Amino acid sequence: MEKMLLQKLSHKIGDTSFAIDLWDGTKVNYGQREPAFKIIFKEKIPKARILRDPSLAFGEAYMDGNIDFEGNLQEIIEDIFKINIPFFRKKEFRGVRKVIAPENRSTSLRKQQKEVQYHYDLGNDFYGLWLDDTMSYSCAYFCSPEDSLYKAQLQKIDYTLKKLNLRPGESLLDIGSGWGWLIIRAAQQYGVKALGLTLSEEQYVKTKQRIEEHGLSGQVDVKLMDYRKLAEIGGQFDKIVSVGMVEHVGRANLPTYMETVNRLLAPGGVSVLHCITGQIEGSCNSWIRKHIFPGGYIPSIRELVWLLPEYDFHLLDVESLRLHYAKTLEHWAKNFEDNLDSIRQKYDERFVRMWRLYLNSCAASFRVSGLNIHQITFSKGINNSLPMTKHHLYQ
Repeated sequence: MEKMLLQKLSHKIGDTSFAIDLWDGTKVNYGQREPAFKIIFKEKIPKARILRDPSLAFGEAYMDGNIDFEGNLQEIIEDIFKINIPFFRKKEFRGVRKVIAPENRSTSLRKQQKEVQYHYDLGNDFYGLWLDDTMSYSCAYFCSPEDSLYKAQLQKIDYTLKKLNLRPGESLLDIGSGWGWLIIRAAQQYGVKALGLTLSEEQYVKTKQRIEEHGLSGQVDVKLMDYRKLAEIGGQFDKIVSVGMVEHVGRANLPTYMETVNRLLAPGGVSVLHCITGQIEGSCNSWIRKHIFPGGYIPSIRELVWLLPEYDFHLLDVESLRLHYAKTLEHWAKNFEDNLDSIRQKYDERFVRMWRLYLNSCAASFRVSGLNIHQITFSKGINNSLPMTKHHLYQ
């Protein structure tokens, strides 16, 4: 039964030629050309597990060493995406009605902090091995395919800051500020007063250290605080940015996020929301939710834009950076492989295979699955003082 199921799925891959080695020694070739890659099943995966949850069944089988591959892992996963089953696809909620009325439960402050720390508090040393020197863990911006990851991350930060139209003396809030390079750069380049928020203790400590090293303690600050708590304290900011954070708030909390931005953003203020998006709103697949991002939710672009008028937010710009993120992930995957000796000093082989699969499957997703990333720029109320063209973004 398991063989029949794998054979049926394999026929759906299409024109690609590949080979499969099965657990009982059977070898099967698909396609008319020399196999581009090989999938090796060292152990049988029960059919019931595959049918119940393909992403979890195949993902954990790879983590456990029961499946292996010969060939470029990202390219293999891109071909697997051609199979019309939810391999690394998210669960979808179709219908505009469900966009208007989210059905999942709200995420508590404690639960969200626990979920964020599960991923981001693996250690600054770990992330420092494969991120660039800015420690930017989000989509970079490649003006040229030859740009280094470090250069592309600086370009992303500068590009994002230009969209905010910052002016000296203004206040900037970064919700989900990561390791702090954006708020530091904003203070250095524009003379603004910047505050970052994070729920990760590792990020908080590193950002504090960086602020002090750059002599910006009176101008830049970071708080270990949920964005909802800051709104309770009060105060407003001229500009608000959030890069790669809203994917953690959960579907039911999207209106809460927008309402919080509404409370914290001054009238006429500008906000840039940078986040992963899907064609159809839905949760991350179960393998990602279990092993990488507990509580992760990928909103659709229509879901986010739909919410803007509810808070008198006026849409200024929407830009897709999909291929930029695919290239960013390819850099991360290569850096990860280049530093395996150091990673294995602290983590076991199951962890290594989990992260290898995560980085390569995400790169493949942005290439071929329809997964996207957008920067959404909006103002609170009408703002007639913003540039009428986008020329300033490319100067």
